[in-house]
Amino acid sequence: MSVDPSKLRILAYPAEALRRTAAPVAAIDETVRRVAERMIELMHEADGVGLAAPQVGLPWRLFVTGGAPVGGEDLVYINPRFVRLEGELVASEEGCLSLPGIRAEIRRPPSATITATDPAGQSFTRSDDGFLARVWQHEQDHLDGVLILDRMTPIDRIATRRAVRKLVLAAEE
Repeated sequence: MSVDPSKLRILAYPAEALRRTAAPVAAIDETVRRVAERMIELMHEADGVGLAAPQVGLPWRLFVTGGAPVGGEDLVYINPRFVRLEGELVASEEGCLSLPGIRAEIRRPPSATITATDPAGQSFTRSDDGFLARVWQHEQDHLDGVLILDRMTPIDRIATRRAVRKLVLAAEE
């Protein structure tokens, strides 16, 4: 797949790419590295803490994280997978760069260990018992075509119905 990273933009719901399951990245080449760099730029421009490849229209199992709440360090996760998710589900407010203006309480395990490959082709494993573990789970959901809309309580679905409808109408224009 030929990709021009400079043309990548964050897609808004209901873009079809947000609902597709991403495929593993077969080879880490210069295009993958440039896409990851562009995704980091887009994430920071939008004041986000994570961004997944499906959110920029790419069907790749890749996401990036960064910014102050997650330790400030920009990281790239290629073909990530969870080694461990533990703990009683904890509710915390989440937003999504593909669902601007929509926030909801989402329940997730508080502790996670993830393994992935970096842009240099090196495997790594990280663990977290807080906010970063939540970010990983949110971004991993994107790789599986899952949005916070799917994890909301019925009350939050009702509360955000108007904002979701606005996004749908804007996409139809």
